[in-house]
Amino acid sequence: MKIVNRQAPKTRRILGRKLEKHRQLHKFSTSLYLKYCSLTGFLHVLPDFLIIGFVKCGTTSLYEYLLQHPYVYPPAGKEIDYFDRLYAKGINWYKVNFPLKLHKTIVKNLFRKDFVTGEATPRYIEHPYALDRIKKIVPNAKFIILLRNPIDRAFSQYNQNLNNGYEYLSFEDAIKLEKERIRERYEKMQSDETYYSWDYDLFAYLEHGVYVNKIIRWMNVFPKDQFLILHSEEFLKNTSVVYHRVLNFLNLPKWEPIEYSLFKKQTYQKPRIDPALRKQLVEYFKPHNERLYKLLGTDFHWEN
Repeated sequence: MKIVNRQAPKTRRILGRKLEKHRQLHKFSTSLYLKYCSLTGFLHVLPDFLIIGFVKCGTTSLYEYLLQHPYVYPPAGKEIDYFDRLYAKGINWYKVNFPLKLHKTIVKNLFRKDFVTGEATPRYIEHPYALDRIKKIVPNAKFIILLRNPIDRAFSQYNQNLNNGYEYLSFEDAIKLEKERIRERYEKMQSDETYYSWDYDLFAYLEHGVYVNKIIRWMNVFPKDQFLILHSEEFLKNTSVVYHRVLNFLNLPKWEPIEYSLFKKQTYQKPRIDPALRKQLVEYFKPHNERLYKLLGTDFHWEN
């Protein structure tokens, strides 16, 4: 069943690409699928956990390690994007992405085993409406957040954008023009629930790294015991230790993957940050990081 669930998004993507070539057929099939969701959504469970942040901090690797656990059952894909980009599709569309309630009942009551499912959309933590939507629909979900040195996170995202053809500026110019590139987009997202900006996600290199503002906002709504906040650098160095911390947070029994291999590890050539620019960025993030350390009671030593 886990294999079937993991193949579903791939099959759906292939069919979607083929149908896009036939506009009327694509429109009809989309309408038919939403109708199917409206009729069957109640048969599916909602997620037990959400990996809500941050981009380029190791969320894909953690998600893949979790799916290898025998008691973690996959949704239709890692980033479902419901609470930010696809909310208009409706709750039943979201539910159909997750396993059946019957499946969970059989696993828990017949086989007496744990059953946990969840998704990982690391943009949720920053979207202006995702927080309230999640509070309404899955108020008891557990939230996992990964935090990486914000300078390295920003530069990693920049290089990914550069490699994918989304970025044409130098890193220094990109951060100089960041506010100009994203301000209106984010303001429009705040004022219009139906609008979503990929430009904000792609080009908010520094803004994404001001973690403390986003975390405080979420902790003002949800109890702190619903959060597990992980240090990405520690996750990379002591993967097994951090992984078992996650299992404990999700009330799952100890288990070890055959191997810990990074997922979506970038292999393209990466330029280095100019030392003078890095020094400027250390000073830029320093007050934000200090507030973060105070909030979490942990010093990540990113300034070193």
